[in-house]
Amino acid sequence: MIRINENYSKLKASYLFSDIAKRVSAFQQANPDNKLIKLGIGDVTKPLTPACLEAFHRAVDDMAAEETFRGYGPEQGYGFLREAIAANDFAARGCDISADEIFISDGSKCDTGNIQEIFSNDCVIAVPDPVYPVYVDTNVMAGRTGNWKDGRYEGLVYLESTNENGFVPEPSSEKADVIYLCFPNNPTGATATKAQLEAWVKYALDNDALILFDAAYEAFIRDDSIPHSIYEIEGARKCAIEFRSFSKTAGFTGTRCAFTVIPKECRGFTSSGERVELHAIWNRRHSTKFNGVSYPVQRAAEAVYSDQGKKEVKEIIDYYLNNARIIRSEMTSLGYTCYGGDNSPYIWIEAGMDSL
Repeated sequence: MIRINENYSKLKASYLFSDIAKRVSAFQQANPDNKLIKLGIGDVTKPLTPACLEAFHRAVDDMAAEETFRGYGPEQGYGFLREAIAANDFAARGCDISADEIFISDGSKCDTGNIQEIFSNDCVIAVPDPVYPVYVDTNVMAGRTGNWKDGRYEGLVYLESTNENGFVPEPSSEKADVIYLCFPNNPTGATATKAQLEAWVKYALDNDALILFDAAYEAFIRDDSIPHSIYEIEGARKCAIEFRSFSKTAGFTGTRCAFTVIPKECRGFTSSGERVELHAIWNRRHSTKFNGVSYPVQRAAEAVYSDQGKKEVKEIIDYYLNNARIIRSEMTSLGYTCYGGDNSPYIWIEAGMDSL
């Protein structure tokens, strides 16, 4: 008898963004003359920047000549991209992250979902509410939750994110082993201060817990006092994994490139309490289940860090932030209370109803 993973039966009927896409499609079919501005899914509308596109073309040409052709690359990513990331995203901000602690992947969605594979099924998971649905759904699939009841899954620790706390939850009195944090936040647009992140790092160190820090939108931060990385916080190398993406930063939603950072000091524990390096475990998982991002895509991503690439990417992000300001201004003028949009592309609107 072929048994299925019955944890899938706990999931709601469809993935949130698939459901949104179906509803939009149905509306368009019923109202073909209506023009829609789609605000439900965080895709991009601007193409790859000229610097990225030129690098992409050069790398494609490399694939046409025997002396420059690339077959399977290193699963962890090519050194040229990992070194550019380490220098520009971390060393430039005073963060001690080396190139070999960076894993190139095809998306933060994949990594934030797949990372839970390396943890024991009895780990207690904490998630902010509201939150990016991948964090929850993948742990439901793995069997770390009970059933869906009264709008939440039993067995998860929900961290209340409300306008009262600025949508930045404080460490919970309930013990959690793995804590998902996302700042700037999808979907509320909230950002966390250095003091707020310090409180979470202290909690993780004091409780032998781990922070999974999704920083996919860090490039939208314009306030110099707000940390771009969890590794700007002392002690975070021991208790945090960070996820980054080129999707919103440089328009790679259809090209696919991202990275995950796992410092070699970052630790987990066996059932007997033995300390182990999570870097080595993820490297084993990554090497076994992933064949790497294509060479042309990684060359295009490397171009993000060129002087021209930085200028072009900033212009695109400024464009999206201006869109956010327009949305917030218009919705506020209509009488709605809005949050976000200052250091994030997201606007969270108090509409008096559920978002679905």
